[in-house]
Amino acid sequence: MSETYKGLLAMVAACSIWGLSPIYYKPLSHVPATEVLCHRLFWSLVFFVGILGMQGRLRAIREALNSPRRVGIIAIASGMISVNWFLFIYATQISRNAETSLGYYMFPLMAVLCGRFVFGEKLGKSQIVAIAMAILAVSILTWALGAVPWISLALAISFAIYGAIKKTLPVGPMVSVTCEVLLFMPIVIAILLSIYSQGPGAFGQSWQDSLLLIFAGPLTGMPLIFFSYAARRISMSTVGVMQYINPTLQFICAFVLFSEPFTSVHAVAFALIWSALIIYSVAAIRQDRAARRSSMAAAGESTTLM
Repeated sequence: MSETYKGLLAMVAACSIWGLSPIYYKPLSHVPATEVLCHRLFWSLVFFVGILGMQGRLRAIREALNSPRRVGIIAIASGMISVNWFLFIYATQISRNAETSLGYYMFPLMAVLCGRFVFGEKLGKSQIVAIAMAILAVSILTWALGAVPWISLALAISFAIYGAIKKTLPVGPMVSVTCEVLLFMPIVIAILLSIYSQGPGAFGQSWQDSLLLIFAGPLTGMPLIFFSYAARRISMSTVGVMQYINPTLQFICAFVLFSEPFTSVHAVAFALIWSALIIYSVAAIRQDRAARRSSMAAAGESTTLM
């Protein structure tokens, strides 16, 4: 089996876990979203520290946090990913996975905007058209439903900001996420102590709930390991396109498994988003191929000169 094929399988595994995770969190709908999030963060830290310990890389955590500036950046990233995880859990509990699906579909386009205004990257015509179609989709939903799809927007924006912050960190994904969860841990412990000081929380009341809360940690960590493995073996344009597996599976969960309402307005909005993503993806693939051809040509020229 080739390394590229292994990378594709790892990417499918990562996106499938993310996309089907509403099925996992749905049975915890009776547990407050804040408590679920705190357990997800706590057991994620246990999982990440365990993996890094087995790899002999625990020292990397201290090295990543040896700069006050870097600590500040990681703290902001921690806040963004915590908001993102909370909204996803909350939306699943109140049967609004259609909005989480839309939010993760919108993320690549929000990332493009983030690149334009944060990093000064130029937008191509295809990207401008794709963003305009996404804005139109959100506008149609807002006008027809009489409310802004705030969960979708908040998920897309928080994840785009998180991605922009991660772009500036010279730290590997596993160590970075471990540091993010570690910095948030004092707040997590304070919230859990507050919850359990007022009465019995969900943990320990039934073995089913307890196991679901514990394994939220590996459920969070395993896709990141698969994603990191895949990103080193396949092109970034392929990574970008395959990430749509995640919101597509969430879309299926929302409308097929959970029977959330799917109106003509939703049909129009999702059709616009899908069309925008096709335009964006085709442009990204062409750009990636052009860049690889240029690098190969440059390598050939340097070999000739030698």
